[in-house]
Amino acid sequence: MHPMLNTAVRAARAAGTVMLRASSRLDSLNVESKQRNDFVTEIDRQAEAVILDILGKAYPQHAFLGEETGRSGQGGSDFQWIIDPLDGTTNYLHGIPQYAISIALEHQGRLEQAVVYDPVKDELFTASRGGGAFLNSRRIRVTGLKGLEGALLGTGIPFRDDQPIEPFLATLRGMLGPIAGIRRAGSAALDLAYVAAGRLDGYWEFALKPWDMAAGLLLVREAGGMITDFAGGDNSMRSGNVIAANPRLLHSMLTVVQNSVGPEYHR
Repeated sequence: MHPMLNTAVRAARAAGTVMLRASSRLDSLNVESKQRNDFVTEIDRQAEAVILDILGKAYPQHAFLGEETGRSGQGGSDFQWIIDPLDGTTNYLHGIPQYAISIALEHQGRLEQAVVYDPVKDELFTASRGGGAFLNSRRIRVTGLKGLEGALLGTGIPFRDDQPIEPFLATLRGMLGPIAGIRRAGSAALDLAYVAAGRLDGYWEFALKPWDMAAGLLLVREAGGMITDFAGGDNSMRSGNVIAANPRLLHSMLTVVQNSVGPEYHR
């Protein structure tokens, strides 16, 4: 395992320990609302602090982008860590065991290392650019499904005021029919990891943040999948709009999305 990936794994496991220890006292946690239906807890902040402490001590010359703390570290660095300390906070608060820690490393804007860790199931998804994707040290691959027929897809239902509901519903209607089903599990990082592991055939979502998807994007690519934005380009990290699948299925999903949404998503 690459030394930087190994450090990220150590940080993710440490954050997972924070979450599991606090999971027995969910009713006493301090919870704040960042905006309507978008919550942050003391555990999000504690987990991010643990991650930043481990990464910062190992790589003090790097930059950091965390969901809760924003940008920190050396702003001019070629290296930037992108951190979501608790992806699936709403699930966590309700005792639903579907949440994860997501840590990715960019070098000069290119994703190089990725960790998505599910502390409840003790499932560790990792990837290094050019080195493949793994689940608990076992190589994983996307499925080989050739089209929408029989596909099991993941998605996220818009829940914040800044996320569009009508365009999403249009894509949802377009996907229904030939597919086997749609799952909305509540953690984008795990959804992407599940595409990489072949548990989901494909995934699409509107208006994600970089920390929601950075690690998952590299996992999918290293598992033989493809990532695109809704215009068919490589702008998901900036636009927030993402489709992930194997190349053939991705083409079918992209066609549905582009036939369902307005021209503003085609750019």
